Amino acid sequence: MIRREFLIGTFVISTFPSSGFSSTDILIVNRTESCGCCGAWVERMTAAGFNAEVNFVSDEVLRQIKSRLTIPVDLSSCHTATIGNYFVEGHVPAEDIRRLLIERPKALGLSVPGMPIGSPGMEMGDNIEPFETLIVFENGATKIFNSHAAQTSV
Repeated sequence: MIRREFLIGTFVISTFPSSGFSSTDILIVNRTESCGCCGAWVERMTAAGFNAEVNFVSDEVLRQIKSRLTIPVDLSSCHTATIGNYFVEGHVPAEDIRRLLIERPKALGLSVPGMPIGSPGMEMGDNIEPFETLIVFENGATKIFNSHAAQTSV
């Protein structure tokens, strides 16, 4: 009995780490092939050290994925990713994803609704619109996870 409990415990600990960013966490990105900003976002994530696996899907399949992950329409963006047990919707910065994986809150995931100028993959020169990364909880409630300030070139 003790050996069985040890083996189960070892499996659970190695499969579901309780804290810390694991380099084995794979960012699975679902996007349409025609969206350039989605590709740019993936490039930013891999440059930040994430292992990314990209699935090119149709608009209909992408909507089904969002629905299955219970991502509200008002929090949607152009691509949907998953990492660990979380979804990452839209142009979420790498540092926010890293923080999510370190803190491991009881939540469904993160969202940057829409496509704010200056968010990762949506860069347009030095102009950055202020935007917020929202954390989405199981009951559908959201809370600001991180605020990103506006910046303009001087």
